[in-house]
Amino acid sequence: MKHLCLALALLCAPLPALAHKVIAGVFPAGDAIEGELGFSNGDMAVAQEVIVFGPDGAEIGRTITDGDGFFLFTPQQPVAHTFRADMGAGHVAEVTMPAKDVAKIMGVAAELVEAVANDTATGNSATITVASLSDKERLAIAEAVRDEIRPLRREIAAYREKNDLQSILGGIGYIVGLFGLGFYIAARRKMDS
Repeated sequence: MKHLCLALALLCAPLPALAHKVIAGVFPAGDAIEGELGFSNGDMAVAQEVIVFGPDGAEIGRTITDGDGFFLFTPQQPVAHTFRADMGAGHVAEVTMPAKDVAKIMGVAAELVEAVANDTATGNSATITVASLSDKERLAIAEAVRDEIRPLRREIAAYREKNDLQSILGGIGYIVGLFGLGFYIAARRKMDS
């Protein structure tokens, strides 16, 4: 009887809050860097401050997420950009865009990235503009693609969380089943003796 009460107490105990993983990503968006912040359950980080650091660890800017958890940042230097946000409760999002990708956004040739970084101290800079589409056209295409991809990203994040929850609940059910089988065998032995 004690074992049965213990098993029922364990089953009825409140479950701890599920911890969610942080989602963070950055990608080119015209002449800016677009990023997203959120959690694996599909909740996005709204009005979250994002601090941008350069490769030397110095702060090079700040931005804030919108109502969908997205942010935009316009780079000024063709160096690696690290985006960091402290989302509270131990959730820290950090993602880096390499210097090569930042250089493409700025229209600087990838092979000149190191030269530009070194020449900025002397005042010299070399830039090459890529002119296949106008800025207005590139921004319109980037915005259309972002709007189409946002719901898809949320669905994928929610699907991952759902599968994780199903695995957890399945594991708990398996453990409870083993306890039940153990109690049944113990009760049978007690009745037989």
